[in-house]
Amino acid sequence: MIEDRFMRRPEVEALTGLSRSSIYRLMSDGEFVPRYRLGKQAVGWKLSEVMAWLNDRVRSDGWRLWGLIAPFEPIPTPCCTRS
Repeated sequence: MIEDRFMRRPEVEALTGLSRSSIYRLMSDGEFVPRYRLGKQAVGWKLSEVMAWLNDRVRSDGWRLWGLIAPFEPIPTPCCTRS
């Protein structure tokens, strides 16, 4: 089991593949997990909540609906093709 901790925005961006503006837009639409105030000028997101959000998106096929990933299609490589 993953130890829960707070992540700062750059780590959330890297984990989700979303830009800063996309994260805040989804938050304002109520479609992303809330942030927590960690200090006067610092916020963070709980790792467990972000991971649950990601898992929900994969299960609901939401990634494809948003156009963030394309359906999986194997790419032929020269070592695997025959002439």
